[in-house]
Order: sequence, then structure tokens, then C-alpha cells
Amino acid sequence: MTHARMSGTEQAWAALGGGPALLARIETGGPEGLLPSRLPVMELARSAVAVCSLAAAELAARRTGHAVPRVRVDDGAVATAFTSERHLRIDGRAPTSFAPLSRFWRTADGWVRTHANYPHHRARLLATLGLPAGTPDGIAVDAVAASFAGRRGSEIEETVYAAGGLAVAARTPEEWAADPRGAALTGTPLVARDRIGGAPVRRAAALTGEPLLPAAGMRVLDLTRVIAGPVATRTLALLGADVLRIDAPQLPESPDAHSDTGFGKRSVDLDLGSRSGAAAFDELLADADVVVIGYRPGAVERFGLTPRSLAARRPGLVIGRLSAWGHGPWGQRRGFDSLVQVATGIASVEATAGAERPPGALPAQALDHGTGYLLAAAVLRALTEQHDEGGSRLATLSLARTAAWLLDELPARRETEATGPSYDPEKWLTETDGPLGRLRHALPPVAFDGSPTDWSRPPGPLGADATAWLTA
Repeated sequence: MTHARMSGTEQAWAALGGGPALLARIETGGPEGLLPSRLPVMELARSAVAVCSLAAAELAARRTGHAVPRVRVDDGAVATAFTSERHLRIDGRAPTSFAPLSRFWRTADGWVRTHANYPHHRARLLATLGLPAGTPDGIAVDAVAASFAGRRGSEIEETVYAAGGLAVAARTPEEWAADPRGAALTGTPLVARDRIGGAPVRRAAALTGEPLLPAAGMRVLDLTRVIAGPVATRTLALLGADVLRIDAPQLPESPDAHSDTGFGKRSVDLDLGSRSGAAAFDELLADADVVVIGYRPGAVERFGLTPRSLAARRPGLVIGRLSAWGHGPWGQRRGFDSLVQVATGIASVEATAGAERPPGALPAQALDHGTGYLLAAAVLRALTEQHDEGGSRLATLSLARTAAWLLDELPARRETEATGPSYDPEKWLTETDGPLGRLRHALPPVAFDGSPTDWSRPPGPLGADATAWLTA
């Protein structure tokens, strides 16, 4: 069956190496017309959540010895989860989504988009204009606009990147496909799956009780940031894993982002470049089952944390890797969902007519969320394969490859705006009191017979937990 004739769920499940017969366990439903877009965004979202739910159900079946539970995918729950950061409220306050310098700018030959939500990225962008980091936003916006208006997008892109900042010139899908950076993704799998070392079968204890927690007893080291990686590890925590998030103390995560994606996890600060930090990481790794890495390629390798070295130090490890750009000339560059949309041509497709209007955007940060659920699914499928065959395993994904899936491979179905009262996100939202305050948040979209219906616990302050696993 060709991609053109396969549903998104069939494509994703095949990419994960899942048995096609299990697809019959999936039921879908819910309100129609959600995440309206020129591109099949709802198909992407539904498919990513469906295969994640099925991978969880499959692992649960291995550990219970029973049949694979039936999976239930509700489009309302999926659409709400894919826009979770917009629904989040922290003691009634809406979080900050994009900083003033994270936006489109007119250039001499088109448009460029910058990302400056983090203080260090903002400082590096301003440094290219000779401005100090403390420049007020109003002055900074005017200065960037004036500078960029007389320059070509490609020159801005390279200058800002060379300074350690983030700027991407807008391209069409055709321009991206013809560019070496886009062409490098041609023929690569949506989910790259590799066995990277031998290890005997290591089976977790049999599952009992309710809810069904297929990842119970698994220990996950979470080296991720922003949305995609944290969505994956939040999902593993939902399913019972002990997830320990590790941040560099000199690069703190956004507290608002953590309030959305930190459910079920614990959090520590470790400087992996220090002797004490490296020793603490080694102790954690010795008892870990999974490591999820969401930093750009090269960022953690400088500490000796390559997939093969990790697997050699902890045989039987499952490693999930996520990057913005995947293979090719931009493989080691920083990136975010909004920038990948711009570079790959998605923003061009979603643009409103009019030469003076900036490119558009998807109705959700679908590359982030979609890749996050695919990454969680890849880890779960690797755990199932390991349960059967042993070995150390590596799953590799990228936002740019997910973008290619959306642009070129998913069945073309344009979602139109939902009409009437059929979709009310409140049905899939709830409130939870915790260390960070009262959080209004989205409920989990991953669901199968017996699965948990809410996160196990709210997020706590970043870096506040013990550098140890919960259980011996």
C-alpha cells in the first residue's frame, strides 16, 4: 500500500514497526472540523495520538499477558491537547507564548522569522545589531525592523545563527525541497529505528491493578526542553514511568512551559560539565531504562553522551532522540516548531493572500506536539521489542521530518472551521492544585481501555527534586 492510499495512522504505525493487525484495535470519533488548516493538521494530530495510544496498549498487553486493549481516540481531546499551552492558566493567568522579538519581519526580499523567547537567544539576536541585552522591547523591535528591512533574508539567517541566535528566512515548499537542507530529508524514515547494542531480555514485573500503566517501573532520564520532548516524557510519566528531568543550571527552562509539560515528572539541575554533575548522571544512568534527548545534535555529545556510549554503559537502554532539522547541512542547528514551519514552506502554504501580509502558521504547534507523541510511541514500541528480543535501541525523529510528513505524505484533507456548539474545549480541560498554583490544563489525549484519565501529579518547581530514582 502506497503512502497516498494509507491513512496517517497506518503510515505512522508502519514507521514504528508495529504489526498492521493491531490497527483494528483503534476507534476514532469526536467533533469534526477541528484544527482547521490548508494542510491535514488534524490527520497528523489524530494519527500521532492514535499510534502512541496503540503502542501503550501493546506494551500493556505484553506485561499483563492479556489481549491488546482497545484504543479510543477523541478528536476533541486531541485538538485540546495540541493547543494545551493556549488553554493553560496558572492561578488564572495566561502564560507568555511568544516574546516581542519572536515574530515575522519584512526583509528586502521577503520575510524572516526570529525566535527569542529565551533570554540568551534574545541577547544574541540583539548583539548582531550592536545592542545590549537590556535594551527595552519597544526600542529593540524598532531597531530590528529597521535593520532587517534593508537586508536579504538569507544574510540575516546566517548572521544571526553565527551569533548563536535564531532566525530563518521564509521559503516555499518547492524552495525547501530543492535546497540541500530540505533535500537531505528525502527518503529518510519518519521514525528512524536502530538496534545499537546487544543485551539480554530485561522484562519488567507483570502489570496488575487499575489503571493500566504499561511503563510502570521504568526509569526515564529526560534531557529535553520546550514542547516536543517534554510532551513525549510527560506521556511516559502518564503511563507510569518515573521521569526525572535534567536541566543545566545556567540555562533554566521557562516556568510557564514547565507548568504545561511537567505533569507527572520530577526535576533536577545538573551541570554535566562538572565532575560532580557527571558523577551524579552516571549513577542515575546505571539504573535507567530510557534516555530521551531533545537538545540539538552535538549539545550533549560534548559530555560523551552519544547513543552508543550510553548503550555501552547501560546495555539494554532505550534512547529516544529528537532534533529540529534532522539530517543534512542544518542537522546541528538549533530550531523550534515556528522556525521549522517557516523554513519548510508550511508558513507559506498557510499565508493569507496579499504580498504585504506575513506568512501564516498552523492552528497549533503541531510539529512539536505531533513529534512528541510519535517519540513517546517510538520509546514504547522499543520497550515492547526489547521485552521480546532484548538489545539496546535508538529511535530518532525530527520536526523537519514531521513537517515533510504533513506537507507531502498525509492524505490531503483540508479541515474547515467547526460550526455550531459541537466543540467546547472545557470538556477536555480540568483544574489541579499543586506547588505552582492552581493550574487549568488539558487532559491527556492518550487513551485505551483501562488507561489513566489524568496526570498522576502536577508539576513542581524546576530543579527542586532529589537526584535519585523514586524506587530502589
